[in-house]
Amino acid sequence: MASNIPNNSNKPGQPKKPRFGFNLYWIYAIIAIVLIGIQLFSTFDGGMTKIKSDTELKNLVVSNDINRVDVINKNSAEIYIKESSLTKEQFKDVAKGSFGGKNKGPHYKIDAIGDPTVFEKKLENFASSDSTNTAIIPEVKYVTRQNILGEILMWVIPLGLMILVWIFIMRRMGGGGGGGQIFNIGKAKAKMFDAENVTITFDSVAGLDEAKLELKVIVDFLKTPKKYTDLGAKIPKGALLVGPPGTGKTLLAKAIAGEAKVPFFSMSGSDFVEMFVGVGASRVRDLFKQAKEKAPAIIFIDEVDAIGRARGRSVAQGANDERESTLNQMLTEMDGFESNTGVIVIAATNRADILDKALLRPGRFDRQIFVDLPDLVGRKEIFKVHMKPLKKLAADVDVDQLGRQTPGFSGADIANVCNEAALIAARKNKTSIDRQDFNDAIDRVIGGLEKRNKVIAPKEKKTIAFHEAGHATVSWLLEHASPLVKVTIIPRGQSLGAAWYMPEERQITTKEQMIDELCAALGGRAAEEIIFGKVSTGALSDLEKVTKQAYAMVSIYGLNDKIGNISFYDSTGQSDYTFNKPYSEKTAEIIDEEVKKMIDEAYVRTKKVLEDNKPNLEVLANRLLEKEILYREDLEEIFGLRPWDEEKDIVRIKDTQNGTDKKETLNPPPAN
Repeated sequence: MASNIPNNSNKPGQPKKPRFGFNLYWIYAIIAIVLIGIQLFSTFDGGMTKIKSDTELKNLVVSNDINRVDVINKNSAEIYIKESSLTKEQFKDVAKGSFGGKNKGPHYKIDAIGDPTVFEKKLENFASSDSTNTAIIPEVKYVTRQNILGEILMWVIPLGLMILVWIFIMRRMGGGGGGGQIFNIGKAKAKMFDAENVTITFDSVAGLDEAKLELKVIVDFLKTPKKYTDLGAKIPKGALLVGPPGTGKTLLAKAIAGEAKVPFFSMSGSDFVEMFVGVGASRVRDLFKQAKEKAPAIIFIDEVDAIGRARGRSVAQGANDERESTLNQMLTEMDGFESNTGVIVIAATNRADILDKALLRPGRFDRQIFVDLPDLVGRKEIFKVHMKPLKKLAADVDVDQLGRQTPGFSGADIANVCNEAALIAARKNKTSIDRQDFNDAIDRVIGGLEKRNKVIAPKEKKTIAFHEAGHATVSWLLEHASPLVKVTIIPRGQSLGAAWYMPEERQITTKEQMIDELCAALGGRAAEEIIFGKVSTGALSDLEKVTKQAYAMVSIYGLNDKIGNISFYDSTGQSDYTFNKPYSEKTAEIIDEEVKKMIDEAYVRTKKVLEDNKPNLEVLANRLLEKEILYREDLEEIFGLRPWDEEKDIVRIKDTQNGTDKKETLNPPPAN
């Protein structure tokens, strides 16, 4: 799979317009600001001057400038100055009102007067203390004021804050957005793409010709349903895309939407899962309701195994009731479609073996489309697609060679290789991306980051060199083993050394081929024993691979004479052998014995191959110690050409004289 067409709804060259929406929350904010402002202005002192000492109050009483004193709620006081006294110099500041007007009072304020009776007595004492006996006791009035708005806000603001916090928590639990609110939590969170937004077509997908052919029927039905319905055909209910990760299942679904030009609803299986009971089933109902309203439409559910797992297989029964109810609702919705609704469900998963059987039956998912890893031809096409965005490719970049070097790579892996090649070329300040950059990118993806600065003792380095030389020697000298491409003793990733091979493109494997692969994997340990007389822990990954492959040959593929044509493999995935083995204890002992016998025989054969070619093994290891990296040409120089590669190494090259293609054998067979 591959795509080089960006999915962007904005037109090129146009900046994104900011989205400012006026909604109900703006009204709430404005009301809150107004209420708080009113409260603040209601407590504003209006420019009154505070009296901070009894001396200031006494001077006002003795000078007969006080018109009256208002006692507010028996705890504070406001003082009014006589109008005739406001012309005095000492009252110049308090006489000025707002906007240049005249302040009619109150002019002074006392925040706390204490006991009102004591306060009145204090005013009498101030008046009687006048030596001229002209001071008059000010008039005192008692005023009661109620700040109703302030009292309301004292209750409303804390309550409002609690409500806002609650809404925020509910939105976070619901996933945010309009559908994330507590009352909309049952709404489906599907993203809808219109025909204008989906620009990917089948031409954007490479390496999946068989899958595209299967899906074109669905697209043709959505485009011209009449020619099918006239013959009595019904619209397919659904298609299930099954394949390893990175093979292009999601891209194929987008291509269907782009080709059919219909609304495309996209959701992940985990989007149906929620902490509240019944939410998953509610979201399924809402999703199908939206799709029916937009029909003809496509519903795409990625990673459907999150809700489609087989029912009744949980150890703790009841722990998956919510997930099973979601699955039951989906089964009902898919099977309840009428033939003219125009809604097709497309799902993708890499775990089809664990899906419920009711979900896979015809009438729900009518067809299962296997999106497998691309073959050699598919990998070449995918490389071409992902190389289009790359600029300044060197002339030595060979797509055919890259396709042969990447067996087992998915479309996502190939896209990663192309991007890594561009990064490596830029890091080296190159003006173009050449073949070596792609080789380094493949090594980086397969083996990890190269660690040239890792400290390794000379003795260990020599052991590693003979270990890798053992792998290379055995794989080169055995007919069915994969020929070597490159071997290195530079640490990379978690390994201290590595070897790259060129495996055949084959769909079935014989017993002889698997035995040769076992011998090639044991070549490292066998070389250590022959050269040093002892072995190390460096063969851990080799032994793990050998053990798994030997058990598979005996118990799964039926490649052992004593066990016979019996396989204990369950391809459906619907049965669990957690507590019960599918064979007896006696059979288990025989399997163990046959596996050990097979590995021992392969190890003896491997040692014989290495002992017969010990001089060449030492030459190869010493050259590896010297150069650290060796290629196929070095092995051809040491061991000679492989006689079995006559048919494998024929390639097509361009005849520069007449412009036609011709075949040339790179490795001709040895003369008799």
